[in-house]
Amino acid sequence: MMDDDNQETFKNVSQKPGLQIWTINNMQMVPVPAQGFGNFFEGDCYIILHNKGSGQSADIHYWIGNSSSQDEQGAAAIYVTQLDEHLGGSPVQHRESQGNESAMFRSYFKNGLIYKKGGVASGFHHVEPNVYNVLRLLHVKGRKHVTATEVEVSWNSFNNGDIFLLDMGKAIVQWNGPQSNKREKLKAVLLAQDVRDRERGGRAQIGVVEGGAERDSPELMKIMTAVLGQRSGQLKEAVADDEPDQVQNASVRLYQVFENGGNLVVQEVATQPLTQDLLHSSDCYIADQGGSSVMVWKGKQASKVERQEALNRALGYMKAKKYPQSTSVDVMSEGGESAMFKHLFKSWRDKGQTQGLGATYNVGKIAKVDQVKFDVMELHARPELAAQQRMVDDASGDVKVWRIEKLELAEVNPNTYGQFYGGDCYLVLYTYQISNQQQYILYMWQGRHATKDEITACAFQAVNVDNKYNGAPVQVRVIMGKEPRHFLAIFKGKLIIFEGGTGRPGVVNPERGPRLFQVRGTNELNTKATEVPSRASSLNTNDVFVLQTDHVCNLWYGKGCSGDERVMGRSVSEALSKQDKQVVMEGQEPAEFWVALGGKAPYACDKRLQREEPPHSPRLFECSNQTGCFRMTEVHDYAQSDLDEDDVMLLDTWEEIFLWVGDSANEYETKEAWNSAQDYLRTHPAGRDTETPIVSVKQGYEPPTFTGWFGAWDPHKWSVSFDSERQQRQHSSWYCQSDHLTDAAFENLLGTTRSDFKRLPKWRQSDLKKKAGLF
Repeated sequence: MMDDDNQETFKNVSQKPGLQIWTINNMQMVPVPAQGFGNFFEGDCYIILHNKGSGQSADIHYWIGNSSSQDEQGAAAIYVTQLDEHLGGSPVQHRESQGNESAMFRSYFKNGLIYKKGGVASGFHHVEPNVYNVLRLLHVKGRKHVTATEVEVSWNSFNNGDIFLLDMGKAIVQWNGPQSNKREKLKAVLLAQDVRDRERGGRAQIGVVEGGAERDSPELMKIMTAVLGQRSGQLKEAVADDEPDQVQNASVRLYQVFENGGNLVVQEVATQPLTQDLLHSSDCYIADQGGSSVMVWKGKQASKVERQEALNRALGYMKAKKYPQSTSVDVMSEGGESAMFKHLFKSWRDKGQTQGLGATYNVGKIAKVDQVKFDVMELHARPELAAQQRMVDDASGDVKVWRIEKLELAEVNPNTYGQFYGGDCYLVLYTYQISNQQQYILYMWQGRHATKDEITACAFQAVNVDNKYNGAPVQVRVIMGKEPRHFLAIFKGKLIIFEGGTGRPGVVNPERGPRLFQVRGTNELNTKATEVPSRASSLNTNDVFVLQTDHVCNLWYGKGCSGDERVMGRSVSEALSKQDKQVVMEGQEPAEFWVALGGKAPYACDKRLQREEPPHSPRLFECSNQTGCFRMTEVHDYAQSDLDEDDVMLLDTWEEIFLWVGDSANEYETKEAWNSAQDYLRTHPAGRDTETPIVSVKQGYEPPTFTGWFGAWDPHKWSVSFDSERQQRQHSSWYCQSDHLTDAAFENLLGTTRSDFKRLPKWRQSDLKKKAGLF
């Protein structure tokens, strides 16, 4: 069927950025013309190559139609392996099945996928583009990613909840079910226009009929009735949407695939959370994410047989596990791992990766951040830098702090700003300016030992403060010990966290004896002191510690700490105590020092404890209940335009979780999004920290730490006033309607031809539109 020499087969494969698609016809790869992209015949298999450009690895997908033959499916799998080898083995391979396509695959076809009857295996002939003798009915489903399936051309195919396109070649009528929503209607319009432009060369009329208000479109209903006949009886009720997308599954198992005596063996090696050192270049592995997806990793030094058979072994594994054919399967080579694969691992470092700005280190459970000095104007000019640094500015703005006392807000004395007690909850309002406009961040700091009532009151009072500033503040939940970088910076190196007690005036905290504080940081922007148990075992050779007793304040310098860290340690000690300071070098401690800590004991003294936590790729999810049930759907290859005003979006940047709240998002979605953010962290396969900061951002008030993850960002997209926005919507709505009218209907409604109307002055156009009831 196929030779080892693939030069002829792949001679026209381009490595330029963009899409290339082939179908399997008589066991050969046949190119699909660009105007056919997005159309998939149910009886066929397809191979899709997506080149990203800029030196990034490509993605190869092979798509399996529901009616395709086993031979075609086998041929597609072989061609994919050969195409991968032809491209140097670096692409990531993805297996896609009809109706279960990945978010990445769907993202290539912005206007939707069309499933067509026919194909080689079914014996039907393909419909050629730019041919008008077409009659088909497309059942359209989906909001974010639309699919349209050919169904019987009959009223029996309709239902009240979905949208249908009656395609007659030179005319396309869109019928909107009375229970469909505006987002679905808009997506269906875009799909209809896409069919018109790509398949009919722009030469087809589009009309829209609102189900339930069909009397308003008599001409279009005449056309539908001529094709479908008179409708008798009631239409079927809305078809329930698919089950919510399974965003993630915390159950992950890693299997090693290796040769043994000529046989390939699959052996379990680990469960979640996975670490990168489990992967050896000499082998291949299968990662099974609880049956929701199967990923294959091929080491660079693995044998040719292991690499070539890794995909077949994964398919055999799926069969043995009795997983459905729709299960997602991805295959990747070492060095070309997908973001999804990396998210299964506790940490991931790419080979040759340099330490970026604001790299984070973990020692014990407290984050240590190295931050470079930066110019605040540069942060404003480069949102991507602000996002990487997690810094909206240089922390030189105004700070106001309240403590929750008797469930109400009580202002904190500015002399004690930066001192946080584990028995309290605080609100910290930070005000700064960008382009002469006031911006706000409202931090809700929750002490580890605060009561549930105080934590609830903290959230309630945050709403009150938010309302006072007309909803402009970005709200950030901060769990004690998990303070984000900017929170550290606003206290200028004087952030001190006491394990328990309270800062409330008039309350005497119990005597605790000697107190030990671990100081982390190298400058005013990244330093904090955290109280730790007053025991020798709390010490760490990489850090500075402050030991406060009744008589003296000891500054203990570990051998691994830097000069900058020592300077910040002294600065913190001055804020902690007015007592005399005594420097104690590691290895030269006086007896009194150990006595205060209850005696000598082993402590962390290995430099290898300092390990880098490199950044993971950000991921965006849509949180919506517009389909009747709350669901989270991942948005692949996202941009600002994917932020839906009707929904809440979740952006995971690993160090923080952002919840973006659209203006039209309902209260239920907003509430459920908070719960889902916590569930997302709790069930994450990499064993994520459930106390990761959650940042709430409202539409139109996005900080640069959020916008910087979106590439090109238009700050004026949502800045129009309500009136002008309403006018814009009406204006675009009218053009949308007028665009779908036939020339005869347009002339009948407005008393002029379409071309003459465009030549009229604006005031006259407006007058005619009002009379026609279209504005």
